[in-house]
Amino acid sequence: MKSSDKSKGQQPEVLAGLAAATKNNGEQPGDHVLTATPQTKPIPTNPSQKADAATKVLREGVTGKNQGAKAAVEKLPDRTHMQPRK
Repeated sequence: MKSSDKSKGQQPEVLAGLAAATKNNGEQPGDHVLTATPQTKPIPTNPSQKADAATKVLREGVTGKNQGAKAAVEKLPDRTHMQPRK
């Protein structure tokens, strides 16, 4: 399967769409709005890791105490660190 086929039928991640807009004078390119491209397709992530990180972030917000959110979030894939700089 070609990399472009992997994103077929998927919606782009919101942050990837916003990044595309910043590179296009504040407007999202037409092909980035409804259909994911190889650059904006969802990043495969373990759902339990995402749930754990979200739970810890919310707990910290409610309790005001360290629940390990920063470490949990740093374990998740980050699109900004995955793409080579131009």
